Amino acid sequence: MVPKKILLLSVSAGAGHMRAAEALRCHAQSFGGAAHATHLDVMDFVPKTFRKLYTDFYINLVNKAPALWGYLYQFTHEAKPNSYMERLRRAVERLNTAALRREIERFQPDAIVCTHFLPAELLSRMLRKERLSCPVWVQVTDFDLHRMWVHEGMAGYFAANDEVAWRMQACGIAPQCIHVTGIPIMPAFAAPLERAVCAREFGVDPGKTTILLMGGGAGLGSLDAVAARLLTLEGDFQLVVLAGRNAAALLALQALAARHRGRLFPHGFTDKVERLMACADLVITKPGGLTTSECLAMGLPMIVNSPIPGQEERNADFLLEQGVALKAVDGDALVYRVRHLLAHPAQLAQMRGRALALGRPQAGVGVLDEVLAVRPASTSQAGRKENVSA
Repeated sequence: MVPKKILLLSVSAGAGHMRAAEALRCHAQSFGGAAHATHLDVMDFVPKTFRKLYTDFYINLVNKAPALWGYLYQFTHEAKPNSYMERLRRAVERLNTAALRREIERFQPDAIVCTHFLPAELLSRMLRKERLSCPVWVQVTDFDLHRMWVHEGMAGYFAANDEVAWRMQACGIAPQCIHVTGIPIMPAFAAPLERAVCAREFGVDPGKTTILLMGGGAGLGSLDAVAARLLTLEGDFQLVVLAGRNAAALLALQALAARHRGRLFPHGFTDKVERLMACADLVITKPGGLTTSECLAMGLPMIVNSPIPGQEERNADFLLEQGVALKAVDGDALVYRVRHLLAHPAQLAQMRGRALALGRPQAGVGVLDEVLAVRPASTSQAGRKENVSA
């Protein structure tokens, strides 16, 4: 059997799109030679100025002016695709992605999966101009649908849940082109993990209630300050904090841990997050689509903090509606909610059961099952007609 060449296209504007593509690449390795997947970051094939504008502008905006990002999120969602500004935006993107188009032509893929809307938009035009013949699929990476994900000519769309699928239909995507698979996460999150074994690896007590604090603590203060506040709470619990690549935060946490031996366990970057999650009873995190999908797959209740307006707010709304998360708008709210859940273990257990029911650890397998199925590209007119302009 000649393996199908699957090209995964993402954009390094936020980590979630890249992680979804990497998850699909790893899942493809389990298909017994039926697929060979390659992941490309679109930003590796654009001029440096465009890359800096596209990625740094987004990251700076959501960090420093989240309200403005929320306005732009809604404004672009409601913008008419044929408006002057939208046509100009697409023209600028095309001018800066010629190297990507050449790379796709060189690669000669049998199928393409986009985990970001930018490559989907570019490839929709190529399909329309008959400059690309392979099927192109779109994986939406949040529990929401923005209009910029919807384009003509896609072979199909992968949705996080039924509501996103419903919104896709409302945007004009044919029902047969929509597949509710969940958001792809790494295969490790589907593997059976023993809490006691994982706890020994990280030096934590498997018998104690364990809280996992992830991310930069945006909106709540520095990680060490948040940890210090949580450690003032009564109760027999331990706190694991992931500082990622933030060396300064890790040093501050290590100093704090020296004063709270056996209660605080700081860690830097790790590619074994699933093993830390296997030790946890509660996660405090930003509500990104990938992170929350990982938590659901592990059956972990969440306290979501300071979601940025737009996609993270929509993700948080979904989690709250499903009863798998509480929301902390500031440090006081966080302490209150942790204190409440520690005092009500039955509620925590109920949230865990709901999270397990919602989790889709095999989402990546479901996506690749569809992509690898024999399906003529000519049968897929999935987008709205108003998206066909240059």
